[in-house]
Amino acid sequence: MRHKLPIEKLGPTGKGMADAVQACVHCGFCLPTCPTYGPLGQEMDSPRGRIALMKECLEESLPLDQALPHLDSCLGCLACETSCPSGVSYRELVGPFREKAEGLRSRSWFNRSRRKLFLRILTRPSLFSLVVKASRLVQPFAKWLPKRMRVMLELLPQRLGSQTSLPERVTPKEKTRARVALVAGCAQQVLEPTIGSATISILVRHGVEVVIPREQICCGALHWHAGEGPTARELAKKNIEVFPADCDAVISNAAGCGSCLQEYPLLLKGDSLEAKACVFSSRVLDLSVFLDELGFIPPPPVSGSLRVAYQDACHLLHGQGVSGAPRRILKAIKGIELVSLADPEICCGSAGIYNVENPDMGNELGINKAIRVKEAGPDIVVSANVGCISQLRRHLAQESQNSKVMHLAEFIERAYNGSLAR
Repeated sequence: MRHKLPIEKLGPTGKGMADAVQACVHCGFCLPTCPTYGPLGQEMDSPRGRIALMKECLEESLPLDQALPHLDSCLGCLACETSCPSGVSYRELVGPFREKAEGLRSRSWFNRSRRKLFLRILTRPSLFSLVVKASRLVQPFAKWLPKRMRVMLELLPQRLGSQTSLPERVTPKEKTRARVALVAGCAQQVLEPTIGSATISILVRHGVEVVIPREQICCGALHWHAGEGPTARELAKKNIEVFPADCDAVISNAAGCGSCLQEYPLLLKGDSLEAKACVFSSRVLDLSVFLDELGFIPPPPVSGSLRVAYQDACHLLHGQGVSGAPRRILKAIKGIELVSLADPEICCGSAGIYNVENPDMGNELGINKAIRVKEAGPDIVVSANVGCISQLRRHLAQESQNSKVMHLAEFIERAYNGSLAR
């Protein structure tokens, strides 16, 4: 797509933004994989339409407020990148653009304060835990609350698991095969605390020493996707400095976190830490990829026949290009029938804080994904992202579908312990 972008005025990310615009040839391969294009049915709510809108805004030929409704409806799922034959790096355009737009757009004081408060709560586990506990007092009055608050309440678990601090270091009893650093996650520590402990247990079973840096903080994914670039960069810089450089890999067990960690070179483009960001991001691996490359040790066979569906988290499938590793791991467990979901590339509607910011579209996509699960009829749905897990549980309950939903790490650990059941 031809453009007249003022690359020199766009800062360090200007060339990447221009390259993304230039690479788009309007072929339309992205249309069927875009979660919002189907329901909304407008060209401007498709990836190629949004690219054109961002181009015109950056060229100052279109007022920003005319483009924002269509850009705000984008989940940032990156399915368009997977389906694009021209190799358009949509993330290199949409991320920096959202940051620039956030600094220019008009938001009410209440709206801006609400977003900042929401981001602050979600990325601080101790604060988030208090909010979740306090939310039970509000549950009886949920039907009278604004839609966004109702969605937030519905996504929260009925009860929290035991909150335990992860150890700083765990060493296998047998010979150590590798040494890794683990990303602890923020909301995940509160919503699904067993994911972290299960991840450590699995790695140690495989002879891997696990280090969990105490000083690590939020990866910055929610801030980056929300256009809060300065905060995302500060978080990225801190993490780059506190994660040990002598580890074989940095392990993420949350798709959104892993994708953001791999994008640190984009966040820190032109910064003095850009070179360090490139080295750091090159070591970031999803748990499934690491186990697959190391050599997964299958658990004992599962008693009986268990139908399992794997749900692709967008920022693992599209953001990190990972599809085969988790499926190979599941197929290695005897007694499991791995069933496929229709339209696996389509987002479930969670997308960080999207289902709260855009409750109607988030709800529609969640219902569609729940219907796909019902059609497949699995006993258990396995995912690799806590946001997807919360979204799936919410909508499967509304659809009266009894399939259990759990993280891949929890599933593997239960298989090792012999506690998987229908």
